[in-house]
Formats: sequence, structure tokens, C-alpha cells
Amino acid sequence: MGCVTPDDETIDHAAVLAWIRRFAAEIEEHRAELVRLDTAIGDGDHGTNLDRGMHKVLEKLDGSNGADIGATLKTVGMTLVSSVGGAAGPLYGTLFLQMGGPAGGAERLDVGGWADAVEAGVKGVQARGKAEPGDKTMVDALLPAVQALRAAQAEGAGPAEAARRAAEAAEEGMKATIPMEARKGRASYLGPRSVDHQDPGATSTYLLFRSAAETFAGS
Repeated sequence: MGCVTPDDETIDHAAVLAWIRRFAAEIEEHRAELVRLDTAIGDGDHGTNLDRGMHKVLEKLDGSNGADIGATLKTVGMTLVSSVGGAAGPLYGTLFLQMGGPAGGAERLDVGGWADAVEAGVKGVQARGKAEPGDKTMVDALLPAVQALRAAQAEGAGPAEAARRAAEAAEEGMKATIPMEARKGRASYLGPRSVDHQDPGATSTYLLFRSAAETFAGS
């Protein structure tokens, strides 16, 4: 099982696999919480669908070979698109598929390469879901995470520190969705009644970046 120690300057393929596995475990652990959040303002299936999709991802990755980070990210994305219903499959599938573009052919990524991949993924999600900041979606956690990665890159931080900052920014973005009125997705049908509820997509996005921070820190 690969990891990134605090002194490492790059993220290798084994670390990416470890991150995906940790994210799957986090989704399984927090499935009921995600269902509860989505029941309040959506269809109530976010946790269940994403958990099922990540189990399919693990099955797919267990039989894969090679060290191409981009190819692995695209495999994750295609598996989610093909196996997950609701909004989670298309959006998370798009995130990983688009991340795979800049990372194509790479066996290691520095912080800049990692940020390029994540930024491409976020742009894909925005194009797919037509969501902007403040719409009370996963974008409200994704964009701050990208900005934190770029700031860490500019300061010369390593992957572990960059991922930690991205996770903190995603958490702040997640919490910032609570007072928002939803403008996209099923939650938008509720109008003012969507206020005072944390967005489930932003919550799973925080878990995604927290998983990366824990993995790349070697914990």
C-alpha cells in the first residue's frame, strides 16, 4: 500500500490507489449521514448510491494493472458513471474522468500536477451540473479546495501539506452551504426550506479531500 510521507514531493500511483480506497471506506462509514442529509433536501439516495458506486470501483481496481494515474482516475470515473444512479454518478464520474486527462501517462504527480488534475475535474463538474458558487452544491466545497491547492503550489508546499489545506478549505465550503438557499438540483424545489441544511454533495466532497489529506500524510 503506497503513501506519501510528509517529505515526499510527489504522489505516486500507489498513493492514488490508497486515496481511492480510503474514500470508499469513508463513504461506507458515513453512508447513513449522507442519506440523512439528502433526505432533508433531496431524494435521500446520495449515500446509498455513492457507497454502491465506490464498491464497484474497488472491484474494478482490484483487477487492474499498471501505474498510469490518469488511466486509473478515468477507470474510477467510468465505473461511477455506469453504476451509480441519481446525481452522484454523473457528477463524481465526471470529476474523476476529467481529472484523468491532465494526469494521463503520469506515474507520479507533483503538487502542480495534482492541482491541474483536480481543477480539470472541477471544471468538468461545473460544466455538467451548471452549478456556480453559492448554489448549494458540491461545487461550494470543490472550488475552495482547488484554490487552496493552487495557493499551496505557489508557496512550494508538498503534497501532504497541500492536501491538508485543500481538505480544510473543502470543510469550510461544506459548512458554508448550511445557510444557503439551494439553486440547483432537487433541493432547489424546496426554495427557502432548503436553508439550514448542509448539502450532501459538499459533504461527500469534503470526505474526498479529507481522505486525500490523511492518505498523503501517511496516516
